[in-house]
Amino acid sequence: MMASNKDHTDGSENRPDPPSSLELNGDSLPPRKKLVAPPMNVSLDRSEGSLLSDDALDTGDDLDINVDELDTPDEADSLEFNGIGDPQGSNQEADREPSEAIPEYSAEEERQDAKLWRTVVIGEQEHRIDMKCIESYQRVISHGGYYGDLNAIIVFAACFLPDSNCEDYHYVMENLFLYVISTLELMVAEDYMIVYLNGATPRRRMPGIGWMKKCYHMIDRRLRKNLKSFIIVHPSWFIRTVLGIIRPFISSKFSSKIKYVNSLAELRELIPMEYVHIPESIIKYEEERGIETFACMRVDKRVNSGV
Repeated sequence: MMASNKDHTDGSENRPDPPSSLELNGDSLPPRKKLVAPPMNVSLDRSEGSLLSDDALDTGDDLDINVDELDTPDEADSLEFNGIGDPQGSNQEADREPSEAIPEYSAEEERQDAKLWRTVVIGEQEHRIDMKCIESYQRVISHGGYYGDLNAIIVFAACFLPDSNCEDYHYVMENLFLYVISTLELMVAEDYMIVYLNGATPRRRMPGIGWMKKCYHMIDRRLRKNLKSFIIVHPSWFIRTVLGIIRPFISSKFSSKIKYVNSLAELRELIPMEYVHIPESIIKYEEERGIETFACMRVDKRVNSGV
C-alpha cells in the first residue's frame, strides 16, 4: 500500500506542467509587435504634420482607384429602379397630369387684396369686414355736413340696402352692419344726429327687426349718449310698427329722440341741407307723391262743388 502511494507521488512530480495558452498547429504563437504611431498634429492649420497639410492629404500611389474596374449597375437595373421598365409604372406616369406652376403674388395684387378686407375694433373686439361683398351697398351711410356747433349729420339711406332675396343675404348684412357701425364711429367726434331716409325703399329692402336691435346694442355707449336726434323721413306703417315692437328693448331716452318727418321740405326746416345727399329715387318718390296729392285735391274740389 505504501509502495503504491509512493509510485503515484513520483509520477505526479515527473508530469509536465499544463500549457498556459493554446498552441495552434503545434507551434507557439510568435511574439506580438508593437506599432508606434507617427506623431500627428490635429490642428486645422496647414503646418507640417497637420490634418490639412499636403502630406496628410497625399493618398499615395497604392490608393489610386481604377474607375474602369468598378462594378456599376447595368442599364436594365437602372430602368427597373426608375420604374421605366415596368409597364404599370409607365401607365402611372402617363396618367399623371402635369403640375401647374404656382402664379407669383405681385405687390399690386397684395395691395388689392388688402382693400378687399378691413379690420375694425367694435366693443373691444376685432372684426374683419369683407369689403368686396358690400361694395354696392356702401352708399347706405354718408356724412351730411354739420349743424349748430359742429354737430355731425349722418345720413342713412335705406334704399341702398340689399334685397332680401339676393345671394348670401345674411352674410352681406352681417358685413354691412359692421361697416355701418365702424363708419359711424369714424364720422362722429361729439354730438350728432341721424337722418334715416325711408322713402323709395321697397319692403324687400327694409332691414329686419333683429338687424335693428343688433345695431342698437352694438353702438358704443358714447355714440348712444351723443346722439341728439333720430329723424325718420317718409315713415311708412311698417317702420312705425317695427319701432313700436322694439321700443321695449331700447331706452326711453332713445325713444324720445325719434322724430318723424313726412317730406324733404319739413327736413329742410330742421337741418341745413347743403351737404345732405338725397338719392334720385327719393326725389322721384316725392314727385310722385306730389302728383298724387295734387290729383286728390282736385278730385276733392270737384266733389265739394257738386260736379
